[in-house]
Amino acid sequence: MKNEWDAVLALAEGHHARAVRPLGARELAGHHVKVYGIEAPGRTVGEAEAAPALALAADHLAAGRHRGSLGLAVLLVHAGGDGDYVLVHTWIEGHMSDLAIWTGPAGRPDALRPGRSGLAPCVWEAAVLAHERDSFVHHVLDGTGPATARLAAWTADTLEGEVR
Repeated sequence: MKNEWDAVLALAEGHHARAVRPLGARELAGHHVKVYGIEAPGRTVGEAEAAPALALAADHLAAGRHRGSLGLAVLLVHAGGDGDYVLVHTWIEGHMSDLAIWTGPAGRPDALRPGRSGLAPCVWEAAVLAHERDSFVHHVLDGTGPATARLAAWTADTLEGEVR
């Protein structure tokens, strides 16, 4: 167990905050998508970095109805310290969600490929998805009023600032 704790403590020493910025909502392949940028120190996510991720998301979401998609999704464009990551999180039938992850070398959107089997969100990505889970439950599932009002409230509820 000592070796495992050494690894955990080494990870803790390098842990730091990352900036999260909402990049607006878009309609992609019949889905209403909230887009976020996550930035490691020294990295940025702007429209140029988001464009390839939006194309990947559109392709993935085009088959969403076959996975039970409800038409609401979140796109994370993560300029990480060790590479780039794109996550598409889609709300699907039965109170479930669908997650797709692509990974690649930093600054090489042409080299993004589907993540390995079993890959899950990192701590910074999970922070954004936790916010989005709470927002979806609060505004959409537990919300009141017409669907358009619930959608507007969910869309407006974004996370911005540093996450750890």
